[in-house]
Amino acid sequence: MAPALFLLSFTLGHQRYALHLAAVERAVRIVEIVPLPEAPDIVLGIINMHGRVIPVVDTRKRFGLAARRPTLDDHLIVARTSSRSVALLVDRVGDVLELAPADVIAATDILPNMAYVDGVAKLKNGTIVVHDLTTFLSLDEEAKLDAAVGAAAEASHGF
Repeated sequence: MAPALFLLSFTLGHQRYALHLAAVERAVRIVEIVPLPEAPDIVLGIINMHGRVIPVVDTRKRFGLAARRPTLDDHLIVARTSSRSVALLVDRVGDVLELAPADVIAATDILPNMAYVDGVAKLKNGTIVVHDLTTFLSLDEEAKLDAAVGAAAEASHGF
């Protein structure tokens, strides 16, 4: 029997999404986001979390949803991509879900052009899109983000 999948659910608008729990470092209420010039379009800015500079990703923009300004009710999910920690701006952090691997349909079967989607999970009360943080940022976005964070660190002498 295959081991269970553990996912952290979150919402954007009325849609539920999930990340693999192993990639998640923490979830926090929103904090001040400092603009980051020259960053990729999906990056809102950066936060300082215990001395670590972490880029904040506009999750709505990544998923092609209608834009809106962050509010004090929003949350940040700090998680690891293939090369860095990022903070994902979400409306609300949900529950930790435990699913059987058979409950997740591979993305290649239903969403072949979305590299950052791992699959779609079938739940009792609907479906939930599971995202793959190892492919969440493109190589171009990674390179632009590296350059922008490096320039900001130099300009501020460490933020």
